[in-house]
Amino acid sequence: MNIENTKAQMRKGILEFCILSVLKDKDCYTSEILDTLKDAKLLVVEGTVYPLLTRLKNDELLSYRWEESTSGPPRKYYRLTELGNDFLKELTVTWKELSEAVNIITNKNSHE
Repeated sequence: MNIENTKAQMRKGILEFCILSVLKDKDCYTSEILDTLKDAKLLVVEGTVYPLLTRLKNDELLSYRWEESTSGPPRKYYRLTELGNDFLKELTVTWKELSEAVNIITNKNSHE
């Protein structure tokens, strides 16, 4: 069994939640989203994020606008839609429940 593959699958499972969380308080363009994820030590590559952003937009969880940039081409800024905000609230509840359950199980097993 390849541990790196398992770790990558765990990260991939929470990436959508993390991207929506990054956009909770402000609009961001893709490289800002990537920087935020990387700063949090969530190892991601652009090739993973772009298709996910497109899928989230197609699912009407995100919208975007183009904004001129002083340092290059226009930037696509993403923002949560109302549906995306509701979706994020549900995911947040689920994450807290899962996190608590995993902590109970892993802490219980580490004390035995």
